[in-house]
Amino acid sequence: MFDVTVAPAQKALDAEPAREPRAYEALVREIGEDGASEVRDVFWSETCARLELFRTLSLAQHAGKIAREAHSLKSAAGTFGYVRLAVLALTLEKAAEMLDDVEFRDLLDRMDAAYAAARAQEPQA
Repeated sequence: MFDVTVAPAQKALDAEPAREPRAYEALVREIGEDGASEVRDVFWSETCARLELFRTLSLAQHAGKIAREAHSLKSAAGTFGYVRLAVLALTLEKAAEMLDDVEFRDLLDRMDAAYAAARAQEPQA
């Protein structure tokens, strides 16, 4: 079920950069370098915690909470231009009620990889 609906989209997603650098530049223009840096630090911290939280939750018991957390992650990732992570979080948000455990774990692995790839593209401070 999940692999069929996501596989074509995954190929397109993999072709996209993990991180859109202009997104952070736009945030700097809006709130300044110090503010953007602080918000980004909070995003990194919260995203790490959220990705870890997903791994502790039972999909069968907490699909609603997982979908809400995925929604928040999608929005935050989009703000910072983490394109792949935002799309994967949207997928989790929309499909949480339909995924089986294997599909859920696979999606979490891809989210972890997307986050790591985006972080690797961050300019060194």
